[in-house]
Amino acid sequence: MPKSKGYRHSTRRLFKKSSRDRGMQSLGRLLTKHKVGDQVVIKIDPAIQKGMPHRRYHGKFGIVSEVRGRAYVVKIKAGNKTKSIIARPEHVYPA
Repeated sequence: MPKSKGYRHSTRRLFKKSSRDRGMQSLGRLLTKHKVGDQVVIKIDPAIQKGMPHRRYHGKFGIVSEVRGRAYVVKIKAGNKTKSIIARPEHVYPA
């Protein structure tokens, strides 16, 4: 059978949490609000699968361009293009 190339392919080490980051995130972290124009880092939390961006954007810097419900639209430079990534607040950290 051919090897699977799914959405979370080869993420065992990429999404691994350190010993002090185990468990769920704190409420203060989740309740922080980002405004349009804020610089953020996409850091994927593997404990929460909802609103998870693709693994190729893990660790990238971007700017919040709009808020869609609970999620943020983050503009990221990827090569010569600008990509719009939709991510929930669990996966977005202030830069």
